[in-house]
Amino acid sequence: MPIVVNTNTAANTASFNLNKNAEALRKSLARLSSGKRITQPAEDAGGMAVAYKLDSQAKRTEAVLNNHQNALSFLQVQDGALETVGKVVNRMGELRTMAADVTKNTSDIENYSKEFRELQSQLNQVRLQKFNGISLFAVTGGTSNSGTLYNNASATYNYEDSTGAQQTESYSAFSRVISTHPSGISSEGSISLNVTNLTFVLTVGGIESGASSVNLIGLASTGTSSPSSGSGINASGFVDSITEISIAQFTQVIEKIADARAENGAEQQRLNQSYELHQVNLVNIEAAHGRIMDVDVALESTRFAKNNVLVQASASMTAQANQLTQVALTLLQ
Repeated sequence: MPIVVNTNTAANTASFNLNKNAEALRKSLARLSSGKRITQPAEDAGGMAVAYKLDSQAKRTEAVLNNHQNALSFLQVQDGALETVGKVVNRMGELRTMAADVTKNTSDIENYSKEFRELQSQLNQVRLQKFNGISLFAVTGGTSNSGTLYNNASATYNYEDSTGAQQTESYSAFSRVISTHPSGISSEGSISLNVTNLTFVLTVGGIESGASSVNLIGLASTGTSSPSSGSGINASGFVDSITEISIAQFTQVIEKIADARAENGAEQQRLNQSYELHQVNLVNIEAAHGRIMDVDVALESTRFAKNNVLVQASASMTAQANQLTQVALTLLQ
């Protein structure tokens, strides 16, 4: 090999190898420190694209799972309220049965009626219950002969605010739809949560004193204003005497409450099954994402050790190659 001064080919080659090995060492450090096999799109453009879409799908699936949990909480609170309604109506039926005792005098029956009116007031409070500002029940828009526990899309919900003033809310639909697919497209997966029409559930029909259709939550006759005095309804809109309603009417109300709770339970069961499905999907999506993006620590550690040795060797050889030009100077002395 000729001895030259202007061009040090050996040093250039050693420097090139040093840069190459240093870049490989840098990539190994980036992978080990981040835990990712792909740290830049240029390393695996196709894999990065697939992993990006899987990560986005996983995030949406997590959001769907959160929606499931909130919907389940809504239904559980609603069922708790319906359970309370059932207990109250059962007590009403018990009072009505005791009032039918021929040994009870007028004073005894009036005492039963006092408790009966207080229980109606309690039902009136239950209808106002909300979950995160969302009403648990619809109370208007359906009729006792509509054949459904639920309202249609054009109904409104009447309630009393904290001051006792009457307020009205319009519902876009009493059947609330929760998306159960990460795409957000209802046709690909959604569940309808029905909002129970408490007016219909607690409607007992006509009573002895003539009111044609009343309920037990103090909203007076269906489709009319508060009945006039003498109709069996007091000024608060409640049925005044327990004897106005037959035992059979209480039995019908209990059956409607049972239907409402059964519907609630069916919705909870479907949500539970959907929740488990999405949990499994999330695990599988994250596993697929990990197979693409996660670094093999053992393999990358081996590469790191190799590249570290090569960098040190390249640096040493570059230093020695730079000394070759010094030989030419000794010949000039």
